[in-house]
Amino acid sequence: MHDHNVRDDDHVYAAPLDVAVCLAPLDPPQQHPHGRGMRSSPSLARRRIPQRGRVYTRRRLATPVLLGLAALLIWIAVSLGGALTNPAFGSSFAARFSEWARAHGGASIVNWVEQEWYSHHPPPVGGRPPAGAIRIPHPSSPVVASGAPHLPPPSPIEPLASPAIPGEGAWAPTGRLVRGLPAVYETTLRPDAIHTSYVVGVAWMDTKLLKATLYSGSQIPGGGPFLHTAPVRPQAADSLVAAFNAGFLMNDANGGYYTDGKTLLPLRQDAASFVIYRDGTATVGNWGRDVSMTPDVVAVRQNLNLLVDGGHPVAGLNAQDTSQWGNTLGNAVYVWRSGVGVTADGALVYVGGPGLNITDLADLLARAGAVRAMELDINTDWVNYSTYNPATPGGPASGANGSELLPGMTGTPGRYFEPWWARDFFTMSAAVSG
Repeated sequence: MHDHNVRDDDHVYAAPLDVAVCLAPLDPPQQHPHGRGMRSSPSLARRRIPQRGRVYTRRRLATPVLLGLAALLIWIAVSLGGALTNPAFGSSFAARFSEWARAHGGASIVNWVEQEWYSHHPPPVGGRPPAGAIRIPHPSSPVVASGAPHLPPPSPIEPLASPAIPGEGAWAPTGRLVRGLPAVYETTLRPDAIHTSYVVGVAWMDTKLLKATLYSGSQIPGGGPFLHTAPVRPQAADSLVAAFNAGFLMNDANGGYYTDGKTLLPLRQDAASFVIYRDGTATVGNWGRDVSMTPDVVAVRQNLNLLVDGGHPVAGLNAQDTSQWGNTLGNAVYVWRSGVGVTADGALVYVGGPGLNITDLADLLARAGAVRAMELDINTDWVNYSTYNPATPGGPASGANGSELLPGMTGTPGRYFEPWWARDFFTMSAAVSG
């Protein structure tokens, strides 16, 4: 660094270069060549605008913003990526993205997109179902008298559409035999007289031959570990006869959850409840009126209110409702729905299929003999009922020897044997050795 002389009246000082620059007189203003005004000198402009400080300030502000944005993008990538690869969120990327978006504040956007799709794909009116959709029961061997307690087989369901298709509403035994007796019967029929290309399935379960178990999941109800959770273990598979979906996500179920001796979510008075007892019997009822907590209760799964009561659909059902009985895809009225009920003699009946509004579901459950019934899960990815019939009596059930109630059901009979299945479900197993 060189020194420069700075003069005052009596002395000459030596000043460093940077101080000398600061003490140097400003360049005089310059006349515009055309006389239109004065221009400040470049040195004055530089002194008035601290450019380097402004750049530093902008960088200091931008750094946390960029870091926050990067963290957000990483979180989205991890969270959404996990959802898109998790079959428990649905069978397709679209379903998984919808589930993820709904859970993270995007429900209104998802509903709008689905509504737009549904508005261009209304349920067809009239028509006939695909060939073979209505199953014609094959002649079966007469049931051999058995010492095992059992219920009488169900009576046929009167078809709703006319003319009836052969086999419509007629029951056929399915799944493995229990003590030589059919424990499950199934039938198919059209859900109403207008949308006659749709077919739904109905299953009837003998609660004297079968015992029920509630399998809890990490997603529904969440938490754990649980005594019974997916996958179905080999020992349980040896007696498994049927498995079917449970209800809504718990924040939509408006009810509680009890299992393994613990109340995971408070049980709501008057809620529709699927109750399992220590001996494996199960029923459906109004909590506090038909069913309540006793030492024999081992599991309670609540979902909304009763859909059928006293053998009839409850009053006030609205066929156009898309909120009280669950948010449907795109607020569609006719969607995949499922429900379960109990008959007067204690059998369980399950209804599931496409093209169902809430009044159709209630009507079908009542027609199947339910005196009390509740809605289970809805929408395509969550409605599933499977039965199992191993080639060897007493052999293990598996996806390979399972059959779905309807061929259009999503998830295959193997979904209950997958460790990733995070939703709750019910199983029906042989109550006595086969």
